[in-house]
Amino acid sequence: MECYRMQVVVIVSLMLLFPNTQGWGEDGHAIVCKIAQSRLGDTASEAVKKLLPEYAENDLASVCSWADHVKFIFHWSSALHFADTPENLCNFQYNRDCKDQNGEKGRCVVGAINNYTNQLLSYGRNKVHSQYNLTQALLFLSHFMGDIHQPLHVGFLGDKGGNTIDVHWYKQKQNLHHVWDDSIIETAEERFYGSEIGDFINAIQENITKEWDSEVKGWETCNSNQTTCPDLYASESIKAACQWAYKGVTEGSVLGDDYFLSRLPTVNLRLAQGGVRLAATLNRIFG
Repeated sequence: MECYRMQVVVIVSLMLLFPNTQGWGEDGHAIVCKIAQSRLGDTASEAVKKLLPEYAENDLASVCSWADHVKFIFHWSSALHFADTPENLCNFQYNRDCKDQNGEKGRCVVGAINNYTNQLLSYGRNKVHSQYNLTQALLFLSHFMGDIHQPLHVGFLGDKGGNTIDVHWYKQKQNLHHVWDDSIIETAEERFYGSEIGDFINAIQENITKEWDSEVKGWETCNSNQTTCPDLYASESIKAACQWAYKGVTEGSVLGDDYFLSRLPTVNLRLAQGGVRLAATLNRIFG
């Protein structure tokens, strides 16, 4: 385990030289991981503490964007951050959609979540423990659980999840994918929370315990005693992409208050679901 921690420290030192380019932005991933860690049971909490590198100081959120930063080292991991569907098909099918650009099956965010969940299930089993870098498995799983809840990470193949649709976010030129990764969250923080991510997290957590309380058990549950159920999460995301992210948007659209205020509830919901489900998955893995 110590050699794993040292390897991750080296990678993180290198990643500071390179910008983040994909996924929920830094704040989005931090929100998902903060929510998740606050919901861990004692057994899972202790396992996460042991697996986290020492520099993280038992703060999963501080390394929740690690997987974005190491794509220049682990080139094979780039395809694992998303799953694209055919144009205008607002549903996800694993056999059809979970593959990389070379057609290799299982290489998408859904396959990655299944893979790293299975790796972490070996935690504490001495005979197979050494086969995997479980610190990296935890960091990848935590990140990909955030990615799969960002609607445009299960967007259309033709526009690469909105990456090739240029729009204006108020007066600033961006692409649609970036709007959902960063801009909606950042605008909400600036407008409603004094640019404090902690206040934004508290507001979402309050909604989890109040507004969404009756729904949370359903979010946590997987059918057939599965440890995690990313096919469901991906299906939800492409539906949200069709209903909210893509709707009313064309090349060159100016997205302002009407778009921001009507889409923010969906962003809040998906961040909440990502955090709740990451916690539920880790509790099942380590419990």
